Amino acid sequence: MADNKITMPGGMGGLVRYDSEYKSRFMLSPGRVVAFLIGIIVLVLALKAFMPVAVAPAG
Repeated sequence: MADNKITMPGGMGGLVRYDSEYKSRFMLSPGRVVAFLIGIIVLVLALKAFMPVAVAPAG
């Protein structure tokens, strides 16, 4: 039943189904995107912990 795709006429009021028109080389699942972001956050926190930046005193 999920294989039955119905294509609507051109006058859809600005609603476009991009899944049937565009195929990207980089198809990422939402889980991989979240894992990538968590990895970046951990990397930044580790760099801040192990390589603190010395702030020069004002004046």
